[in-house]
Amino acid sequence: MENSIKVPYNEHMHFEHENWKSELAFWKNDIRSFTNRLSTMVTRWPKEEVVKDLEYFQSEFVIFGAKIDDFEEAIEDHEANMADHGQLENRALHIALTKQHAAYRMKMEKQRQKYTDLKKDFFRFLSKNS
Repeated sequence: MENSIKVPYNEHMHFEHENWKSELAFWKNDIRSFTNRLSTMVTRWPKEEVVKDLEYFQSEFVIFGAKIDDFEEAIEDHEANMADHGQLENRALHIALTKQHAAYRMKMEKQRQKYTDLKKDFFRFLSKNS
């Protein structure tokens, strides 16, 4: 029997990564849908104040899409790091990975709140201008 150290929290971090990736894919799909909606509104609402709002949301969606891409890349890097260090018996590496994961979790929570706020603002805008 092979003598190796199992770090139970690695599988928990992996599980959380998978959940984040699903959530990010959902956000990415929403952003695509919202951007399409903006495109249809540009031709119907030529008023300057509405166009300004359309441009604002377009910019926010582009920025948010880039953040999604950054998160996806960070998750993949963290997964690779976990895989590389999973076989090592150096507990300090596992602690560092866990701390890094906790930092990602906090960033994800903040981004989740920003996404929720942006989505609410966008739907308020749609209600007011549709």
